[in-house]
Amino acid sequence: MNQLKQAAAEAILAKINALTDSADLSAADIVGMFEYPPDPKMGDLAFPCFKLAKTLRQAPPKIAASLSDGLSIPGISRVDVAGGYLNMFTDKSGMAANTVNTILEKKETYGANDEGVGKTVVLDYSSPNVAKPFHIGHLGTTVIGHSLKKLHAFCGYDCVGINHLGDWGTQFGKMIVAYKRWGDRATVEAGECDALVDLYVKFHEEAEKDPTLNDEARAVFTAMEHGEPEYMELWKWIIDISLREYEKTYKQLGITFDSYAGESFYTDKMPAVVDELKQKDIMVIDDGASIVDLSEYNMPPCLILKRDGSTLYPARDIAAALYRKKTYNFDKCIYVTSSGQSLHFAQWFKVLELMGYEWAKDQLVHVPYGTVSIDGGKLSTRSGNVVLLRDLFNQAIEKVAAIMEEKNPNLEGKEQIAESVGVSAIIFYYLSSGRIRDINFIMEDALSFEGNTGPYAQYTYARSCSIVSKAQAAGMTDLHAPVDLTGTALTEEENALVKTLALFPDKVAQALHESEPSVITRYILDVCADFNRFYHDIQILSCEDETLRTFRVKLTLAVKYVLGTAFDLICIGKNEKI
Repeated sequence: MNQLKQAAAEAILAKINALTDSADLSAADIVGMFEYPPDPKMGDLAFPCFKLAKTLRQAPPKIAASLSDGLSIPGISRVDVAGGYLNMFTDKSGMAANTVNTILEKKETYGANDEGVGKTVVLDYSSPNVAKPFHIGHLGTTVIGHSLKKLHAFCGYDCVGINHLGDWGTQFGKMIVAYKRWGDRATVEAGECDALVDLYVKFHEEAEKDPTLNDEARAVFTAMEHGEPEYMELWKWIIDISLREYEKTYKQLGITFDSYAGESFYTDKMPAVVDELKQKDIMVIDDGASIVDLSEYNMPPCLILKRDGSTLYPARDIAAALYRKKTYNFDKCIYVTSSGQSLHFAQWFKVLELMGYEWAKDQLVHVPYGTVSIDGGKLSTRSGNVVLLRDLFNQAIEKVAAIMEEKNPNLEGKEQIAESVGVSAIIFYYLSSGRIRDINFIMEDALSFEGNTGPYAQYTYARSCSIVSKAQAAGMTDLHAPVDLTGTALTEEENALVKTLALFPDKVAQALHESEPSVITRYILDVCADFNRFYHDIQILSCEDETLRTFRVKLTLAVKYVLGTAFDLICIGKNEKI
């Protein structure tokens, strides 16, 4: 479809230039104006003429009529005028051959573009608070962030994934106080993060009865900031235990990071930020605290230092951004966090601008996502109201394993496949909605294997693999040779599937520009729906017409490539047999 739009854009631009010498438009501008008609009966591609009214000084319907006169576009069989629109109908057989041939030629790279070639993007995501196990609330930043990394890499960017661990702060004072009062090494080593959470919850329970525990925790953290050896050794031990746990989850998700530089990494870099703010007269004292006044920008003040002189999160984030810019010279730095932190990011982004770093305005990007609740209840580690990811994954894996045992008991590698499909089911469920929407996580819906779910998509992919394997076993070996459909009429099901496959490059570009992985998830469901309709209604391997049989197998192979690539982009597994 991209090639078709480019050809149509060049033809339309030539017509516009013939009508006026002041259009000042490029083919890229025209390409960006195309739309897809809501009803296939209206055409395959539409060009709205409304934006040209001012330039051409004519009403859109008249512009459409003028542009359509003698308009000839390779691959377009008919152009209709409908009000201010040019509705274009493709040469179905030609489009089918071109689309399938392109996919078979590009294979796993079909849909990619070169937007990011020569550019670097830093992505800050996942970033759990150390000493707490992964729960469902961590899933958003982790899978959205890694999907965005995959999308950027697919479009040519050099990507740096950073896990900005929450490995510093007063919570470690609380952990150490709790450990020294109620814990022991053997219990913590055996229970890992669960044991650490028990101590954390215990601290808050006891602190409600004895508030002086909070003072004790603050004193311990102050000692940590001054490098007290015993506390620093305990701190490193707690981090090691946490990372061992996190790596298990990251392995299940297929996620790796390029850096684990967390909050503690920037401790010695914050004084320079504070000094710079002072030197540039940006920071003022307000009721003993040091702030940057942002009232001119309709934001509350950005707090830099507490009354006691200790730094707050904005100072740490500014230090991290400056370090990353110097280290990676990024063109874009993306932060994937809850929408509840939107104000925080807007504030310190503006502070960096006020410090004179112009790149902060365009290159720092906050990608927010909605909150997760469990049956309407807010998640809280302190109260213990959490659903751990490992428990959620285990439930999904067990359910998949039971279904596989019933339907395909002799399948090799059932355990690995069940894990892949089960974990993917959770990811797919989460990424099915727009990222900014709040999610009320209902276990039954997440683990359902009916309807528009991850397992349904996985089974569809496995079905495409099975058809291709059977065709190869039957002697159809040259499946990547170009398709020639000259004079061949295709069915409605075939044309619909081809049209959907042709949209993949557009969907990739849309997902990237909107930082929205759900665009890919919804697209996967569209491909699955069209392919399953094609599979159920059309003969593939049993088709007697050799040209059609060959095309249909190659169309199925194209589906396999597109689904496989789309799965990769949203971090879900591919299984050729289920």
